[in-house]
Amino acid sequence: MVGDQQPVGGWKQKIQVWLPLLLASVLVAGMLVGMRLQSAAPAVMVQPIESSENAGSQGRIEELIRYIEAKYVDDVDRERLIRKAIESMLGELDPHSNYIPAEELKEVTEQLEGNFDGIGVEFMMLEDTIVVVTPLAGGPAASAGVMAGDKIVMIGDSAVAGNKRSNRDITNLLRGAGGTQVTIGVKRNGVKELLKFTITRDKIPMNSVDVSYMLNDKIGYIKINRFSANTYDEFVQALEKLVETRGMEDLVLDLRHNPGGYLQQAANMLSQLFNEKDKLLVYTEGRSVARTEYKTTGRSFYDIKDVVVLIDEGSASASEIMAGAIQDHDRGVIIGRRSFGKGLVQEQYPLRDGSALRLTVARYYTPSGRSIQKPYENASSYEQELDERFASGELAEGEKAPVLDTTRFYTAGGHVVYGGGGIIPDIIVPLDTNLYSSVASELRQFLPNFVFRHIEEHPELKRRYNSQRFAEQYRVDEAMLGRFIAYARNRGFKKAESTIDARLRNRLSLEIKATLGRQLFNDEVYYTILNKEDDIVRRALNVLGQPNPLAAARQ
Repeated sequence: MVGDQQPVGGWKQKIQVWLPLLLASVLVAGMLVGMRLQSAAPAVMVQPIESSENAGSQGRIEELIRYIEAKYVDDVDRERLIRKAIESMLGELDPHSNYIPAEELKEVTEQLEGNFDGIGVEFMMLEDTIVVVTPLAGGPAASAGVMAGDKIVMIGDSAVAGNKRSNRDITNLLRGAGGTQVTIGVKRNGVKELLKFTITRDKIPMNSVDVSYMLNDKIGYIKINRFSANTYDEFVQALEKLVETRGMEDLVLDLRHNPGGYLQQAANMLSQLFNEKDKLLVYTEGRSVARTEYKTTGRSFYDIKDVVVLIDEGSASASEIMAGAIQDHDRGVIIGRRSFGKGLVQEQYPLRDGSALRLTVARYYTPSGRSIQKPYENASSYEQELDERFASGELAEGEKAPVLDTTRFYTAGGHVVYGGGGIIPDIIVPLDTNLYSSVASELRQFLPNFVFRHIEEHPELKRRYNSQRFAEQYRVDEAMLGRFIAYARNRGFKKAESTIDARLRNRLSLEIKATLGRQLFNDEVYYTILNKEDDIVRRALNVLGQPNPLAAARQ
């Protein structure tokens, strides 16, 4: 019906009347909502992370950082926040999973790969002067004519004499890409003018075998400082020298203070100590990593009779793999102190910014099935565990080495061994803690500089002695020891004379002689002198002198 329809003009009039009131109400409501939101959300919108199955957990870290950057009261360093977040996450895992920043990765890689690009010199800081201890044989510096004792005063255009610089700073100046050149200015004793050498950088090997020589007519000694990519090759070369030219029959393998490295290198070396093929040496296994076994190849180059492995609280990882395999198969005698206790395997994953993640992916087990990883649930206790060994008397008294896991494992011959906290030696030799006290440690830091000054003042030493005569005949008398202590006092040593007892004085005299021998000759002289007075080496020689060394060690 026409009478029931609302005229169009009437609606328009009503809307015009109510429209201002409606707009005002919307505006007021918007202001109220805005005021409430202002205290709860940032003014700058943050783009949300795309949703996925794991978006909630993956996106929160990035979202938090964006909010902090947008709203935090002070400026923040984004990279530092990210690094702290990564370190915090890894801190919830085990002590050996870690993040390696890009700027540190190269140095870490060089240590494991066993070489770097540089000029090839070992140097020391003598007060504020760089002194060449030795140019590495066959290296670029040696080929150019740089000699031991040379003082480097210029590197490129930079004057480096008279400036206190860190070893890292000097290393960074001397190292560089292979094929590039660096010019160094050198002051040499007896030469008035400044000598300049332009040296082309090249690959410089970082040797992992410190020394190999004969302890007597039949027993050889090899000391290994880490397991790098070249360690097996260096080990075989050392065996070749000792067996083929020196007539070695028995071997003392020194792994003290060796922190480990590549597991495969340890397995390859072990294959040289077993004649049998397919003998299990170690196996690894993890939650998402299948069991992997490492076995002997049956291709040993030399017939080595009796073996002794030296370990201590600084022997870890690959060092413990070697000691564990030797012990479990009754292949030799382990002498020293309980090893570090690291039974975790890491893999390294590169990250897009040039850094890397080193993540624990498995545990390794010795042939008898034992894991030697010590407990790490309490991070603080793990870090202080070596201090606790001192406090408990384990290091000083030897016989107190604790069994952290009472599960019994058996060697091939039925001897009981334990896991859970390092390799416990067959023969324990305690540490003379007085020789490694704070007084001894403080005095040792002055040794290299004192010895170098002594050589400068006594150039006749090199003419008077050869390496053998020096090791056998040279003596550090009380007058020379007194000069050393005075030298240390002039440079800040303040402990009372009574803190340097007779045993420490004898040890310091020995170390002065050994350091002199190293700087005058080589590392073999250094270790020859020290090992003659080394209680652990002495025990090794004693047990290898028995008809059945293993039986003598475990009786």
